[in-house]
Amino acid sequence: MVSRAERGPVADWFWTIDRFFLATFILLMGIGFMLSFAASPAVAERLNLDSFHFVKRHAAFLLPAIAVMIGISFLTPRQVRRTAIILLIVSLGMMVLALLFGAEIKGSRRWFSIGPLGIQPSEFMKPAFVVVCAWLFSEHARQPEIPGNLFAILLYIMVAALLVAQPDLGQTILTTAVWGGMFFMAGMPWLWIIVLGGSAVGGLVVAYTVLPHVAGRIDRFLTGEGDTFQVDTAREAIIRGDWLGQGPGEGIVKRIIPDSHTDFIFSVAAEEFGIIFCMVIVAIFSLLVMRGLRHALRERNDFTRFAVAGLVLQIGIQSLINVGVNLELLPAKGMTLPLISYGGSSMIAICVTAGFILALTRHRPEQRALERSLFRPGAAVPAE
Repeated sequence: MVSRAERGPVADWFWTIDRFFLATFILLMGIGFMLSFAASPAVAERLNLDSFHFVKRHAAFLLPAIAVMIGISFLTPRQVRRTAIILLIVSLGMMVLALLFGAEIKGSRRWFSIGPLGIQPSEFMKPAFVVVCAWLFSEHARQPEIPGNLFAILLYIMVAALLVAQPDLGQTILTTAVWGGMFFMAGMPWLWIIVLGGSAVGGLVVAYTVLPHVAGRIDRFLTGEGDTFQVDTAREAIIRGDWLGQGPGEGIVKRIIPDSHTDFIFSVAAEEFGIIFCMVIVAIFSLLVMRGLRHALRERNDFTRFAVAGLVLQIGIQSLINVGVNLELLPAKGMTLPLISYGGSSMIAICVTAGFILALTRHRPEQRALERSLFRPGAAVPAE
């Protein structure tokens, strides 16, 4: 146990970190690793791999992911901004390279290979984009003559264009929702709300008209006709699980769900552990988001407030989309359940998000005292 009397980076980190967030992130990763034993063997066997191939890879990804999360949590808010800017530049560059040279998988170019490793740059773009936009919004709030909001809009257009070019409508919707929420918190004028809301609706109409796979998924969701095997099977797994589940290893329907270890791991959890267990998972994500928004509400520094709110919204909305697809409440969309689903890029990228949250919510008495002493009605709080 680390004593309060000790001084040093580790001791300071231990006593200033938000241990609820830390415990929640580790708990979700533990649940994901446990569910990998239930969800991935059937997928591995269909691919003629060792039964525990994906379990071993999941374990291998967990260690560096936790190391990334802990390492980033040591950063100061200024270092978080600088890290996010570098990460955003690199990930946007890799997204362009993926479009030009990446392999086409299921009709999309989202992956970039470095040797034996496959990386999905858009996963790393998301937390960096949130932090950079939070900084731009905060700079405009601090000094209105700085066109931070305009730069944030231009940055969003660039990111959305790259996501649509892949194409990845799900990530585009997620990024748009998070960015719109942050812009609203930054004091978006009603005219902008109307314009951007209309643009979002228009974008969905264009996507439905131009992209056949988008139209197909929406039509299947609305009519129930066509290839609905995956969502129908996921629903069957949830129904079969009932309240308490069939028991660990007793699931049957999970064996025929194609993406049971990634996009539909929630259905596997329902079949083997029951609806009550799934409700606990949903409650954990809900508490995480509410605690993050509560922290943002109390925060006086604009950058920290916008960044923390945006990061927890990103996790919350992504988990909402995943669960909604599993429950057949939303059109089918390949999106992982944060910190639980299998996936190297998504796991490490979500841990980057978690690390940013831990770093920005650390208790810093000296900074809080400075902000309280300088805070006056109508006066700007100096940037960190």
